[in-house]
Amino acid sequence: MNPSVSAARRFPPAHGFTLVEVLVALAIVAIALSAGLKATTAMSQNTERQSDQLLAVLCAENELIKWRLSTQMPATGDSVVECQQAGVSLQVTDTVRPTPNPNFLRFDTSVARDGIPVYQLSTVMGRD
Repeated sequence: MNPSVSAARRFPPAHGFTLVEVLVALAIVAIALSAGLKATTAMSQNTERQSDQLLAVLCAENELIKWRLSTQMPATGDSVVECQQAGVSLQVTDTVRPTPNPNFLRFDTSVARDGIPVYQLSTVMGRD
């Protein structure tokens, strides 16, 4: 009997994956999962940033409306107020500056959350 034939009968060909194939497949899956995790994290941070911006716009607009509804023009200078929107505390800094025309004042309103700037709004208002 031929020795190669008897060896083939004793050890049938293996069916399945080699260790290298399994490791390559695991590496591909790991890379795909890490990319998915990064995308999910970026989407979560973007959603939080958009929420903060929407609340900051509301605070800034409220401050400017407050000044527009006031019966007298405010004095030039800076003021800081707290604004609560949807359970979030935002700091609103109003800066009132004169313009070359004495009938107008420049209003700069900036909104920050925990000291991080979120939104800024500027406008010019005239005396009635």
